[in-house]
Amino acid sequence: MENLKIRNQKIINAIVEKANKICPESLALIGITGSFATGDFYEKSDLDLLILINDDKGWQLAGTFIQDDIGVGHDIYCTTWENLQKAAMYSNPNIAKLMDSQIVYCSDEKYRAELEKLRQKAAEILQKPFSADDYTKAENMLKEAEHFYMSAVTSEKIADIRTQAGYAVYYIENAVAMLNKKYFRYGTKRAYEELEAMERKPAGLCEMIESILSADSADKLKDNLTELVCETVRVFQSVKKEIHVPKKVSADVIGGTYEEMFSNWRNKMYYASQRQDRHLAFMSIVNLNAMLFEISSEAEIGSYSVFDGYDPNDLQKTAQVFDDFLNEYLEEYRKAGIEPNRFGDIDSFVKRYLEKN
Repeated sequence: MENLKIRNQKIINAIVEKANKICPESLALIGITGSFATGDFYEKSDLDLLILINDDKGWQLAGTFIQDDIGVGHDIYCTTWENLQKAAMYSNPNIAKLMDSQIVYCSDEKYRAELEKLRQKAAEILQKPFSADDYTKAENMLKEAEHFYMSAVTSEKIADIRTQAGYAVYYIENAVAMLNKKYFRYGTKRAYEELEAMERKPAGLCEMIESILSADSADKLKDNLTELVCETVRVFQSVKKEIHVPKKVSADVIGGTYEEMFSNWRNKMYYASQRQDRHLAFMSIVNLNAMLFEISSEAEIGSYSVFDGYDPNDLQKTAQVFDDFLNEYLEEYRKAGIEPNRFGDIDSFVKRYLEKN
């Protein structure tokens, strides 16, 4: 292990020497990250570094090579201040390089001070109570996972399914970490250990991930991935209820929504029934459901499932059920103490419209 430390120092010294020769203003600092920072290194560990550069000339310090005597590859990768600034906003949980790097070289103490500011900024974000904004960040990761999930279940070759499933698992792990306002400190080798320590997660999370990795058929792989995605979504839905308290139904929240539903889709439903246009009827209900979902995120309205009344073989009946729904939705207006804006004819509307300031 002492030989590894000597090797590491030689690499670091070489980077500093090269910077002094070809781009003396470019190198800000160097930090040790990865397994040599966490203590998880072994005889085949490569050296992971935070090489922070000030300008584009600093990219000349980057490089890759294989050390044949011990069979280890190395990636001398540079990082910009811009990348660290983004990491400090905690938009993903892979920020150990920012937070935990052990600084071993600094060309000017002002750079160390600037790095500490970014670390403090990230630490403050992580320490604040979990909020709706934090949920949105985590949900963005979940949406990425769902995207790759859909690609997986619509693929046929098992190699393609595994590729998409791998991306889905990656984003689910990130989503779970962000749902807990954590970041991965120890890398992939100890991912299960870190995930298991998190409170907000699906029961048996790591076992479900492992079942995906061990699946030996396309069907089994898709089934196991579906279970993981569904269980993760359930956890997210539970957390969303905890952090989001919808407003009580009031005129300023739902006023005009009944009229909008009537205007946008009521007559389309009857037109669709006359022409036997299933697509128009179906998509009208889809759009209505989307509107209801949006309203429910702002107000405590009842639970409505308009598709319960959809009958592809009887669009007239479907249109009538839609009317029944609209009448049912008027209960929300009564809760808010409002009435729909109705006028006997267009002249009555124009008169009232022009009277309003």
